Amino acid sequence: MKVLRIAFVFLLATACIPLKPTTKNDVFPGRAQLPQEEAPHPKNSLEWWYFTGHLKDVTTGQSFGVEYVFFHFNPTGKQDYQMVNFALTDPQTQQFRYDYDLGKLREPLTAALPINLTEQKKDQRWTLTGQEGRYRLQARMAAHAGQAIDLTTTPVKPVLLHGGTGYEQYGPVAQAGYYSYPRLATTGTIEVGGQVHQVAGELWYDRQWNCGGVNKRNVAWDWLSLQLDEPKEELMLYAVHETKSGQQIGGGSLFGAQGENLHLAETDFKLEPVTYWTSATSKKKYPATWHLTVPSKGYDLTVTPLVPNQELNLRLFKVLKLNYWEGMCRVTGTHHGQPVTGNAYVEITNR
Repeated sequence: MKVLRIAFVFLLATACIPLKPTTKNDVFPGRAQLPQEEAPHPKNSLEWWYFTGHLKDVTTGQSFGVEYVFFHFNPTGKQDYQMVNFALTDPQTQQFRYDYDLGKLREPLTAALPINLTEQKKDQRWTLTGQEGRYRLQARMAAHAGQAIDLTTTPVKPVLLHGGTGYEQYGPVAQAGYYSYPRLATTGTIEVGGQVHQVAGELWYDRQWNCGGVNKRNVAWDWLSLQLDEPKEELMLYAVHETKSGQQIGGGSLFGAQGENLHLAETDFKLEPVTYWTSATSKKKYPATWHLTVPSKGYDLTVTPLVPNQELNLRLFKVLKLNYWEGMCRVTGTHHGQPVTGNAYVEITNR
């Protein structure tokens, strides 16, 4: 899903401006209305269009990880803000590079389709265009020379409405609109270290809105997306931690090979960290390798990062720092006792 990922960051950041965040303009119709939910939600407390995934050089077989996301938020209902995160992982050289930008929008976003989102950082223009699984992603890092993407996607499987309705309930913490295209066939180019690669693979796309309900400093999030090779099934799992009380809220979705949409309650799976990694930059300790079981579906899986250091260190509004880990991982294990492999992306926030 991307849980509510860094929603709390924006709310804390806007408090530093200072502004009082509001969710009065968020609308909950009970079921996601597609395709219109893809368009920007005017005056929304917080929403995003989020891509992660593994791509391979079609000639050499080298693998690369991509994270590309547009955030839109309007904390008071008066002023629109936008943030873009862009990250590339190169397991061959164990390099992880990222760039981001955050600022006010001159004009509020309107509920128009196809989406046409743009961010300008220095002399670089980052764009996201398209709708309903067919997108164009174009960006070049301003912070790191020789890092860029130009990618086009096509849906392999239909849309996945989380919670069965396109609204996910995170226990008593929040409710948010949420759907995914968990397999987007992707082609185009990635430039890494100044070298251009013709690539192909699959991205995972998350669309989420009405995310301003997360406003607690003591909430941590773990989120995993898994694309299994055989069977062609996908898993989205999250764990929300109340760090002071110790309470945990878990959930997710399993998308079957034929498009079956199965909601997973916290009791339907077990997700445990096996190893940890400590950042030399932030000194934070993050879960690294995970053990995941879904007994009713016969899954016993291990999720392992391909590069240990995939931590992003963001400085927002010059007064707020955010450190979080998000990166490409490999899946191994068994399905009903038979070997299974796959790709994954994991996000760990507010640890």
